[in-house]
Amino acid sequence: MSSAAFEDLVDDFQFLEDWEARYAYVIELGKAMAPLEEALKVPATKVEGCASQVWLHPKIEAGVFSFEGESDAMIVRGLVAVLRKLYNGLEPGAVLAVDAQGELGRLGLQDHLSAQRSNGVRAMIERIRAVAAQA
Repeated sequence: MSSAAFEDLVDDFQFLEDWEARYAYVIELGKAMAPLEEALKVPATKVEGCASQVWLHPKIEAGVFSFEGESDAMIVRGLVAVLRKLYNGLEPGAVLAVDAQGELGRLGLQDHLSAQRSNGVRAMIERIRAVAAQA
């Protein structure tokens, strides 16, 4: 299960011919995100386990999960954007039901990320799931 925005992303990826084009697209997704407010870049929002600096600010309003995020690395910022498409707009129970590795596998990300980047993605997913589980 994933959001409609993520399904659109999967469709977009099918039109991109090679991984270099997909990589560039992920970076563009990150560039298109609004920057995270400096006041939200605090230890409580920082994701440990990432090679680069990553901050996630999740929230649940009216029963709907969403988060904002930022990274100092372009590709990681793009990965934050991908995760936003996967999770934003879902109910907390649906967030927990998402098979993130399976969904991201549809994009072929695992085959093209370094071990450190993959660990960082897992750390971001764990943070997202932890917030949804507390709801």
